[in-house]
Amino acid sequence: MTGPPPEISTADWSDWRWQVKNRLTTPGQLASFLKIMDLPQNLRRVLDLYPWGSTPYYLSLVDRDAQSDPIALQCIPREEEITFSLPGSDPDPLAERANSPCPGLLHRYRDRVLVLATGTCYSYCRHCNRKRNWKTPDLTLSETDIQRMVRYISAHPEIREVIISGGDPLTLPLETLDRMLHCFRAIHNVEVLRLGTRVPVVLPMRITNELALMLKGHRPLWVNTHFNHAREITTEAADACDRLLCAGIPVSNHTVLLRGVNDSYEVLHRLFTRLNRIMVRPYYLFHCDAVKGTDHFRTSIDTGVRLMLKLWGDTGGLCLPRYVVDLPSGGGKAPVMPSFLIDSDKDCAIFRTSEGGVLKYRGPHGAEARHGR
Repeated sequence: MTGPPPEISTADWSDWRWQVKNRLTTPGQLASFLKIMDLPQNLRRVLDLYPWGSTPYYLSLVDRDAQSDPIALQCIPREEEITFSLPGSDPDPLAERANSPCPGLLHRYRDRVLVLATGTCYSYCRHCNRKRNWKTPDLTLSETDIQRMVRYISAHPEIREVIISGGDPLTLPLETLDRMLHCFRAIHNVEVLRLGTRVPVVLPMRITNELALMLKGHRPLWVNTHFNHAREITTEAADACDRLLCAGIPVSNHTVLLRGVNDSYEVLHRLFTRLNRIMVRPYYLFHCDAVKGTDHFRTSIDTGVRLMLKLWGDTGGLCLPRYVVDLPSGGGKAPVMPSFLIDSDKDCAIFRTSEGGVLKYRGPHGAEARHGR
């Protein structure tokens, strides 16, 4: 259940500035939250490599009585981050640095670029694919950096979309983000802006009417957020998404498939249908990247395919994301959707149904030849 402890007023709790001011970030605060006198040495070593931080609001979602609570797994450091490693894991498995034509800009896909606007997040997800950047959380783009990006994008007319990410761009001052969005919107070949943020999940009170109105001024702009579990869809989170939607900002969701958090049909079905209920479109289900420090979250790809196969059979299409693997070395996103096509030729295709049956689908014999194809 969300809500302030007895010693905190509702007004303070609902104030995003109070939440930011009272974020928990130190080893002592972690020990206090875990209700232990002192952190074990292994956890101190984790914090030396991968700092922690979270908002009082998001930590209030943790069920302290659950041994492996899905919210705690996402925001509380664990010694597995440094003691468990799989072959092939890498601090930068997607080769982002190799695809960076200038500081803070990634260009992996022909028609879009990604801007790393800041290194700061309100809550540091333990499965983050940019954990390598956590040592420099205060890294923010300078005006010189932004102008360098503007020149690069202007010189590449094939780029039609700019994705603002980080860190979390909604940690930036409103005026700073407004100015940044204006600079990219003014580029002649940029048609669409996209903003990636987990703020609706970890600090929903930051989505104020003022912020939503500012974003409305930069449409067409899409917001992609990041719910991983249905328990994150609180009244506050739903209201935050609704403020964006009422400002004409479509909201989509990225979920990462995480061992122990959401790697079951029941959890994913509840998450995707509840997102549908608050009009947030499930967009991607990402296979967990091979990022050093996150291997304990990884599942097999077969697990993801089996889950999607079951979801496909009894879940409405608006509730179904695309299951994708972000390939290493900058290979891009590869869809890994279950296939129902068994065999086909020009006259007939054979399908299996979601219930396990097999059916033939007769093709329009001769239609292509008749139309000169």
